[in-house]
Amino acid sequence: MLIDSHCHLDMLDLAPFGGTIGGVLDAAAGNDVGHFLCVSINMEDYPAMLKIAEAHDNVTASVGLHPNERGGHEPDIDELVELARHPKIVAIGETGLDYFRSEGDLDWQRDRFRRHIAAAQQAGKPIIIHSRDAKQDTLAIMAEQGAAEVGGVMHCFTGDWEMAQQAMELNFHISFSGIVTFKSASELQEVAEKMPLERMLVETDCPYLAPVPHRGKPNQPAFVRHTAEFIAELRGESYDTISTVTTENFRKLFRPAILM
Repeated sequence: MLIDSHCHLDMLDLAPFGGTIGGVLDAAAGNDVGHFLCVSINMEDYPAMLKIAEAHDNVTASVGLHPNERGGHEPDIDELVELARHPKIVAIGETGLDYFRSEGDLDWQRDRFRRHIAAAQQAGKPIIIHSRDAKQDTLAIMAEQGAAEVGGVMHCFTGDWEMAQQAMELNFHISFSGIVTFKSASELQEVAEKMPLERMLVETDCPYLAPVPHRGKPNQPAFVRHTAEFIAELRGESYDTISTVTTENFRKLFRPAILM
C-alpha cells in the first residue's frame, strides 16, 4: 500500500469523481493508495478540510499556514497547539519559507515559521516544511529553533543533495512529488537515487504537479503510484519495496492511529 503523504483534497475538482471525495479515494484505492494526509494552508479553509478527515478513516490532516498565505487569520502558538490536539491532526504545517512568490521584507515569513516550529514542539507533532528558493534561511531557522526535536518532512522537495543531507541531519524526511519524474529534474533524481530509503516519503501535492505521464493535467492521489514506480526504477528497487518502506516511514513519523 502507498500513502499520499501530502495532498489538498479540499482543493480538488470533484466533477470527474462523481462529485464526492469518496470517488477520489476509490480511484486512489484502485492504484494501491490507501491513506492520505490532507495538508492545511490557511485558517479560513481549515474547518472544511478537517471535516473531510473526520468523515474518512483513511484521511488524516495537519494544521498551519502556507508561507505565501497573507491577509487571513494568523494563529498564534497557543491556538496552533490547541488545534493540534484534535485526534485527526498529525502534524503542524505546511509552513516554511517561499522566496519565489513573495518579495520585499519577508521577516513576517520567518517569524511565522519560527512560531510553527515552537507550536510543533509544544504539541509534540512533526512539521511539514515548504521551502522554495530559501535553502539557507530554511535550514538555518530549522537548526536555530531546534526543529530536530520533533522532526518532520521537507515536502515536495526540489533542493540538491547537499540540502537533503543537511535536512536529514536535522531529523527530517524527504518527500518526492511528481516533479521527480520530469525530464528536467536531473538534480532531484540524483537525490532520490542517493538518499537512504528510511528517510523517503512520496506525495502528490494534488491538485498540483501531476507526474509523467499526466504532467500538465490536474493531479490526484491515485497518481502518487507513478512517482513511486519512477523512483523504484531509478534506484533499481522493486515497486513493492518503495511502497512498503515509504508507508512504514509515514507510520513512524506521523503515528496516525488508523495505521498503528
